[in-house]
Amino acid sequence: MFIQTEATPNPATMKFLPGKVVMDNGTADFLDADSAAVSPLATALFTIPGVTAVFFGYDFVTVTKDGPEWQHLKPAVLGAIMEHFMSGVPVMGSAAKANDDDLEEEFFDAGDESLVLTIKELLETRVRPAVAQDGGDITFRGFRKGTVYLNMKGSCAGCPSSTATLKHGVQNLLRHFVPEVLEVEAV
Repeated sequence: MFIQTEATPNPATMKFLPGKVVMDNGTADFLDADSAAVSPLATALFTIPGVTAVFFGYDFVTVTKDGPEWQHLKPAVLGAIMEHFMSGVPVMGSAAKANDDDLEEEFFDAGDESLVLTIKELLETRVRPAVAQDGGDITFRGFRKGTVYLNMKGSCAGCPSSTATLKHGVQNLLRHFVPEVLEVEAV
């Protein structure tokens, strides 16, 4: 098994591509070992000293670290991912539930429903594929008084360039297609 790696705009995060589907549906974001208990792979990754977050996308695993340099941490992460996929054990355990972020209620005024549908479609077709290339994800949380609230996950969470991505990329795109959008904020 050959696992490709890619740097992300976030220097503390690296994207690992195992050449297999990681998550058939949605994403999973683990910010600590306790939340990782629903995933054998995430649990294994959190046993590696220095791993602080794990994110699963469709065909990639994003790992965030503190402390050790990637040259020291990368072999252990590659080993854990390879061992997991060679074992045939599912990425998510049978008791796994949908990502908690996906269960959070979206908020917007009933009169803004058509705007929200347009915003979500733009996020789904233009923003999320580009962000996934960098090992992250952005999901819609709400719209109120011209402000779009988004949740940033994976390599996007805590990335030094995430503010620029939001303000210059996502905000400009949404404002172009939906003039009612005044600004974009991360939640």
